[in-house]
Amino acid sequence: MLWIIGIVIALLLLVGPSAWVKYTLKRYSTERNDLPGTGGELATHLVKRFELNEVKVEATQEGHDHFDFGQHVVRLSPSVLNGRSLTAVAVAAHEVGHAIAHEKKQKISHLSTRYLPLAHMARRITAGLLLGWPAITLLLHLPYAVPLHALVVGLSGLLAVLVQVAILPEEWDASFNKALPILAEGNYIPQEDLPKVKKILTACAMTYVAAALIKVLFVWRWFKR
Repeated sequence: MLWIIGIVIALLLLVGPSAWVKYTLKRYSTERNDLPGTGGELATHLVKRFELNEVKVEATQEGHDHFDFGQHVVRLSPSVLNGRSLTAVAVAAHEVGHAIAHEKKQKISHLSTRYLPLAHMARRITAGLLLGWPAITLLLHLPYAVPLHALVVGLSGLLAVLVQVAILPEEWDASFNKALPILAEGNYIPQEDLPKVKKILTACAMTYVAAALIKVLFVWRWFKR
C-alpha cells in the first residue's frame, strides 16, 4: 500500500507542475478587446521603450516562447504574438524581461549563459543513452543491464532538472522584477487583473522546471515498456 502511495506522490510531483502551468496559461488566454494591443505589439513597444537596439521580435512554434540571447531575438508563439489576452501580454513581457537583463548585462542574466549549455548537454546525453545503450554495451563487451542503463539515464535527467532549478532565479527575475512592474506601472493592463497576471508570470517562471520534470517521467515510462 505504501509503495502505491509513493508512486502517486511521485507522479503528482512530476506531472503536477506541468499540468498547473498549462492550465494557468490556457485559463487566461481568452481574447480581451479592452487590452491596448497584442503580445507581439507589446514586446515590440517594450524593446523600443527600453532601447534594446539589437533585439528583434519574431514568431516561433507554439509553446516555445523564449529569448534567444545568442541571436538577440524575442521569439513568441503565434497565440502570444498575435493574441490579445492576459496570457499573451504577460508572456511577452516575461520574455522581454529576459532581454532587458541580458542586453543590460545584469548579473542575474549570467545564470542562463552559464547553466543552459549544461541543460542542453544533459538532454543530448539522455537521448543518446536511451537510443544507443545496447550498442555501447556491445562495443565495450559489457552485459546489458537494464537497471544500470536506467540509473545512468535517470541521473542525466535529474541533472537537467537541477540545471533548470539553478536558472529559476533568472526566470523569477524576468517575471517579478521586470514584467510585473512594467505591466503594473505602465497601465498596460487593468489593475484588477494584476492577481491573474501574477499567476501567469509564476507559470512562466516555472515552465522550464515543469518541462524538465516531465522528461524525467518520460524516461521512467520508457523503461516500463
